[in-house]
Amino acid sequence: MGNLMVSLKKFVSNKNTVTILGVLLGIVVLYFGYTWRVNQSTSPVDVPYAVNTMLAQQRITEQDIGIVSVPSELVSNWKNIILDSNYLTNAKLVSFDSKIAANSFFFAENIIEESKMPDSVFSNIKDGYTIYALDVNSKKTYSNSIFPGDMIDLYLKTTDEDLLVYGRFIKSIEVIAVKDSQGRNVFEDKDNLKEPAQLLFAVPEDLFLLLKKVENIEGDFDIDPVPRNDSYTKNAAATELVNAELESFVRVKTYILQDECTDLTACG
Repeated sequence: MGNLMVSLKKFVSNKNTVTILGVLLGIVVLYFGYTWRVNQSTSPVDVPYAVNTMLAQQRITEQDIGIVSVPSELVSNWKNIILDSNYLTNAKLVSFDSKIAANSFFFAENIIEESKMPDSVFSNIKDGYTIYALDVNSKKTYSNSIFPGDMIDLYLKTTDEDLLVYGRFIKSIEVIAVKDSQGRNVFEDKDNLKEPAQLLFAVPEDLFLLLKKVENIEGDFDIDPVPRNDSYTKNAAATELVNAELESFVRVKTYILQDECTDLTACG
């Protein structure tokens, strides 16, 4: 027994033995590490997909969703893919500017909460604000480049003694919806965009009256919607009249009622 222990100690203390054991241990660690990584990347994960093609504004139900198992590595780099089918059926719709093809996965940018759909915001108009519909066409919307949620400005064009008058009229107006002549959302099918007929937005009551006057005055008055950049939308300012001189061009051509609302406080 003693001789066996002495031999074992000599074997363990031998430098070559230590090197061999170290190499073997490294191989074992690498093997199990590799096996773990392979199992992690190939282990299946359940992913919901669209059973049928779904158009903009369509509510997502359980009948619209199928489940397929795919290797987790396949979806690991898709940070915006939706893996929870319960999330999809919780008052979610296909976004107003999206279409989900049959057998496609669901991605966050194609899904919107029902309360955030363009037509839904009509019920959340601020106190003292009124819906105004501006007649437009494809040219005025920059070939369908103005979307619901964008903050835009309105420019007014008229003439004064044969001279052109043109300038920014009202700033920072949020577009609620873009409709065609049938009242349908222009972007409900992004592959078949409709011809825009109206931009809908909400403005304070005094600005609503001013815009309606422009709309009904006989003569050369025209309103142009002007889109801005993403920063303008993300850092939206208050909706305000920005040119008193243009306002006067409108007011001198209209009768001012005694109880007419002239500011947001009075309108509230």
